[in-house]
Amino acid sequence: QVQLVESGGGLVQAGGSLRLSCAASGRTFSRCVIGWFRQAPGKEREFVARINSSGRITYYADSVKGRFTISRDNTRNTVYLQMNSLKPEDTAVYYCAANDPLVVSGGEYDYWGQGTQVTVSS
Repeated sequence: QVQLVESGGGLVQAGGSLRLSCAASGRTFSRCVIGWFRQAPGKEREFVARINSSGRITYYADSVKGRFTISRDNTRNTVYLQMNSLKPEDTAVYYCAANDPLVVSGGEYDYWGQGTQVTVSS
């Protein structure tokens, strides 16, 4: 199994930047698709970005496209989410998740971190 730990959240002014990290344990990390999700108070969890195992294919939600960049370093078992031009509506708990193609779980993602809080002030 894969264990995921997010870090890098905090309080930032609108227009500022943060870089989130998702550190993983487990030898299967490099073959996993990794996604970032977020959940604001009173809202459902929403997709933010994902990256394939090699790091060559990425996809972003329209709300963050052009502002956020997902990347990974498989030698360090880490995925990053660079967040620029932050807006108050980006305020949420951010989670990373992993999909292992060799795990049959019935869900899109198999493993989840505990989340890191991002707060963007006006």
